[in-house]
Amino acid sequence: MSAMFPMEPTAELAQQAIAEEFAFFGDWSERYQYLIDLGKKLRDLAPELKVESNLLKGCQSQVWIVPHGDRNALQFDAISDSTIVSGLIFLALRVYSGRSAQEILDTEPHYLQDIGLSKHLSPTRSNGLAALLAYMRNAARQSLHD
Repeated sequence: MSAMFPMEPTAELAQQAIAEEFAFFGDWSERYQYLIDLGKKLRDLAPELKVESNLLKGCQSQVWIVPHGDRNALQFDAISDSTIVSGLIFLALRVYSGRSAQEILDTEPHYLQDIGLSKHLSPTRSNGLAALLAYMRNAARQSLHD
Protein backbone atom coordinates (compact mmCIF):
# COMPACT_ATOMS: atom_id res chain seq x y z
CA MET A 1 0.00 0.00 0.00
CA SER A 2 1.45 3.37 -0.96
CA ALA A 3 1.41 6.37 1.34
CA MET A 4 -0.70 9.45 0.85
CA PHE A 5 0.57 12.78 2.12
CA PRO A 6 -0.04 14.62 4.33
CA MET A 7 -0.53 11.91 6.92
CA GLU A 8 -0.78 14.26 9.93
CA PRO A 9 -2.63 17.60 10.00
CA THR A 10 0.52 19.69 10.51
CA ALA A 11 4.23 19.42 9.77
CA GLU A 12 5.00 19.72 13.48
CA LEU A 13 2.71 16.77 14.33
CA ALA A 14 4.36 14.76 11.55
CA GLN A 15 7.78 15.41 13.09
CA GLN A 16 6.50 14.35 16.54
CA ALA A 17 5.03 11.14 15.07
CA ILE A 18 8.33 10.33 13.33
CA ALA A 19 10.26 10.82 16.60
CA GLU A 20 7.80 8.58 18.48
CA GLU A 21 8.03 5.83 15.85
CA PHE A 22 11.83 5.83 15.79
CA ALA A 23 11.95 5.74 19.60
CA PHE A 24 10.53 2.19 19.42
CA PHE A 25 13.72 0.88 17.84
CA GLY A 26 16.65 -0.06 20.03
CA ASP A 27 19.47 0.23 17.54
CA TRP A 28 20.39 1.69 14.19
CA SER A 29 20.16 -1.57 12.25
CA GLU A 30 16.45 -1.68 13.19
CA ARG A 31 16.04 2.00 12.29
CA TYR A 32 17.68 1.47 8.89
CA GLN A 33 15.36 -1.46 8.25
CA TYR A 34 12.41 0.77 9.13
CA LEU A 35 13.69 3.41 6.69
CA ILE A 36 13.85 0.75 3.96
CA ASP A 37 10.31 -0.35 4.79
CA LEU A 38 9.08 3.25 4.63
CA GLY A 39 10.78 3.73 1.27
CA LYS A 40 8.86 0.77 -0.13
CA LYS A 41 5.60 2.61 0.68
CA LEU A 42 6.38 5.40 -1.79
CA ARG A 43 4.40 5.35 -4.99
CA ASP A 44 6.68 4.88 -7.99
CA LEU A 45 6.76 7.70 -10.52
CA ALA A 46 5.43 7.17 -14.01
CA PRO A 47 8.27 6.45 -16.48
CA GLU A 48 7.66 9.74 -18.31
CA LEU A 49 8.45 11.61 -15.05
CA LYS A 50 11.77 9.83 -14.53
CA VAL A 51 13.59 12.25 -16.78
CA GLU A 52 16.74 14.34 -16.43
CA SER A 53 14.79 17.54 -15.70
CA ASN A 54 13.20 15.91 -12.61
CA LEU A 55 16.48 14.55 -11.21
CA LEU A 56 17.54 16.16 -7.95
CA LYS A 57 20.97 17.73 -8.18
CA GLY A 58 23.37 17.01 -5.33
CA CYS A 59 22.39 13.38 -4.68
CA GLN A 60 24.70 10.44 -5.22
CA SER A 61 21.66 8.19 -5.75
CA GLN A 62 19.17 9.00 -8.44
CA VAL A 63 16.25 10.93 -6.95
CA TRP A 64 13.38 12.15 -9.09
CA ILE A 65 11.12 14.81 -7.60
CA VAL A 66 8.07 16.48 -9.11
CA PRO A 67 6.28 19.34 -7.33
CA HIS A 68 2.66 20.21 -8.07
CA GLY A 69 -0.13 22.19 -6.49
CA ASP A 70 0.04 25.78 -5.35
CA ARG A 71 0.96 27.91 -2.35
CA ASN A 72 -2.02 26.55 -0.38
CA ALA A 73 -1.12 22.88 -0.81
CA LEU A 74 2.23 22.05 -2.38
CA GLN A 75 2.58 18.35 -3.16
CA PHE A 76 5.77 16.50 -3.96
CA ASP A 77 6.05 13.14 -5.68
CA ALA A 78 9.51 11.63 -5.34
CA ILE A 79 11.36 8.31 -5.51
CA SER A 80 14.94 7.08 -5.52
CA ASP A 81 16.76 4.12 -6.98
CA SER A 82 18.07 3.49 -3.43
CA THR A 83 15.75 1.97 -0.83
CA ILE A 84 17.30 3.79 2.14
CA VAL A 85 17.18 7.09 0.25
CA SER A 86 13.53 6.39 -0.58
CA GLY A 87 12.97 6.03 3.18
CA LEU A 88 14.58 9.43 3.75
CA ILE A 89 12.32 10.84 1.03
CA PHE A 90 9.29 9.28 2.74
CA LEU A 91 10.12 11.12 5.97
CA ALA A 92 10.62 14.45 4.17
CA LEU A 93 7.35 14.03 2.26
CA ARG A 94 5.56 13.13 5.48
CA VAL A 95 6.69 16.41 7.03
CA TYR A 96 6.37 18.72 4.00
CA SER A 97 4.20 17.34 1.19
CA GLY A 98 0.64 18.63 1.08
CA ARG A 99 1.42 21.63 3.28
CA SER A 100 1.08 25.29 2.46
CA ALA A 101 4.18 26.98 1.12
CA GLN A 102 4.34 29.14 4.26
CA GLU A 103 4.18 26.10 6.57
CA ILE A 104 6.99 24.45 4.59
CA LEU A 105 9.15 27.55 4.97
CA ASP A 106 8.27 27.97 8.66
CA THR A 107 9.09 24.35 9.59
CA GLU A 108 12.68 23.46 10.37
CA PRO A 109 13.42 19.74 9.93
CA HIS A 110 14.24 19.06 13.60
CA TYR A 111 13.10 15.43 13.20
CA LEU A 112 16.58 14.70 11.80
CA GLN A 113 18.17 15.52 15.17
CA ASP A 114 15.24 14.15 17.19
CA ILE A 115 15.73 10.63 15.81
CA GLY A 116 19.53 10.85 15.61
CA LEU A 117 19.51 10.59 11.83
CA SER A 118 21.90 13.47 11.30
CA LYS A 119 24.63 11.55 13.18
CA HIS A 120 24.08 8.24 11.37
CA LEU A 121 24.06 9.23 7.72
CA SER A 122 27.10 9.09 5.49
CA PRO A 123 28.31 12.47 4.21
CA THR A 124 26.96 11.74 0.72
CA ARG A 125 23.51 10.81 2.08
CA SER A 126 23.53 13.88 4.34
CA ASN A 127 24.34 16.07 1.34
CA GLY A 128 21.57 14.44 -0.69
CA LEU A 129 19.05 14.91 2.11
CA ALA A 130 20.09 18.55 2.44
CA ALA A 131 19.59 18.95 -1.34
CA LEU A 132 16.11 17.40 -1.08
CA LEU A 133 15.05 19.67 1.78
CA ALA A 134 16.49 22.73 -0.01
CA TYR A 135 14.60 21.79 -3.18
CA MET A 136 11.31 21.58 -1.27
CA ARG A 137 11.91 24.93 0.44
CA ASN A 138 12.83 26.54 -2.89
CA ALA A 139 9.65 25.16 -4.49
CA ALA A 140 7.65 26.62 -1.60
CA ARG A 141 9.40 29.98 -1.96
CA GLN A 142 8.73 29.94 -5.72
CA SER A 143 5.04 29.15 -5.25
CA LEU A 144 4.65 32.20 -3.04
CA HIS A 145 5.80 34.35 -5.96
CA ASP A 146 3.62 32.69 -8.63
